[in-house]
Amino acid sequence: MLIRAYATLRDRLGISKLDIPLDEPATVGDVLCRLVADYPPLADKLWDADGKWTGYVTVLLNGRSVEYLQGQSTLVQNEDLLSLFPPVGGG
Repeated sequence: MLIRAYATLRDRLGISKLDIPLDEPATVGDVLCRLVADYPPLADKLWDADGKWTGYVTVLLNGRSVEYLQGQSTLVQNEDLLSLFPPVGGG
């Protein structure tokens, strides 16, 4: 599965995209846990101290917010694209 990180998240990861092969059925939450295991600086942007999703990062699966799917329980496949966006501000 292809993962793309944007803006400050890309800076934290040190890369803008990576491919994580899925050997078995997985969820968005499973993929994010694997990502954080390999890139710990991302952890505090995804989960708070109690392990709850912070909502800081917008997670899109194939262009659709997982918030409007099944959240972290949304099933993913190898051909999917998971995009991670930090909040956007401006004025």
